Amino acid sequence: MSLRFAVIPSGKSLAACVAAGLFLSVTAQVAQAKNKSAPVPAVQASKFNLADLVKNSSAADWRALNLENTLYLELPKGRVVIELAPDFAPNHAQNIKALVREGYFDGLAIVRSQENYVAQWADPDEKREVKTAKRKLDAEFTVKYAANLPFTRLPDIDGYAPQVGHANSFPAGRDPKAGTAWLAHCYASVGVARGTESNSGDGTSLYVVTGHAPRQLDRNITVVGRVVQGMELLTTLPRGTGPLGFYEKPEERTPIKAIKVAADVPVSERSKLEIIRTDTATFKSIVDAQRNRGGEWYKVPAGHIDLCNVPLPIRVQK
Repeated sequence: MSLRFAVIPSGKSLAACVAAGLFLSVTAQVAQAKNKSAPVPAVQASKFNLADLVKNSSAADWRALNLENTLYLELPKGRVVIELAPDFAPNHAQNIKALVREGYFDGLAIVRSQENYVAQWADPDEKREVKTAKRKLDAEFTVKYAANLPFTRLPDIDGYAPQVGHANSFPAGRDPKAGTAWLAHCYASVGVARGTESNSGDGTSLYVVTGHAPRQLDRNITVVGRVVQGMELLTTLPRGTGPLGFYEKPEERTPIKAIKVAADVPVSERSKLEIIRTDTATFKSIVDAQRNRGGEWYKVPAGHIDLCNVPLPIRVQK
């Protein structure tokens, strides 16, 4: 028989505590009998699925990528489209665009591809001159949460943040008590590489998450955006054989033809894309459909979804 101990308040006799109902039962069996758990309701499968929700969505459910905040990473095998998130990292987004516009990245290379982790690009020789951009920036691990920034919260518990959800089509965490928000390290997230010092990341070296979401990095590195198209060009890169997946020989690296701000590219050469808005009823239905998958194949709906497993559909502009 297991015992449960109760603390007798100072100045109270045992008899008084018993009379007042303050003395706990000494057996677990009695406690369990008095506190039977209510049955857990069965999870109901959603009547919707992702494909149908996207197919039946309206024009108002989508938004075009902001050309001023969209980058085209041009590789030998194609284009990677990156959307920056100035709401979460305004100074780094601005500095990265300054680097792009001065041609800093053109002719550099992808220097790292680590299995189930990241692909990273930088100046492998660390000799490229920075002309107009800043060489040092304060970290933007979190930002003060703006009340006017729509935040569609997920109902599920998260292990890395008090609240998680989506803000302007980006997966994000939020701490209401601290009044802060931040972008999460999900698959396809773009971060600013840094050294030990918090302010050692200026945007001259960037990485993309190519594996399982390393959420332990949240609030430890500045996340500036996410890849919305072209991830296959990064995930299929040969893995580096050096420490942390760095390439050991120059010929192993993938050259960067150029990086451009979409607004600076001729209209005929732009990738005309739209992303699902995350502040609509359609998006909420998408989340529900993914949390509680139905159909003939699924036998047990999960009733839960991880932040980084929520799909963010992209389509060509109509």
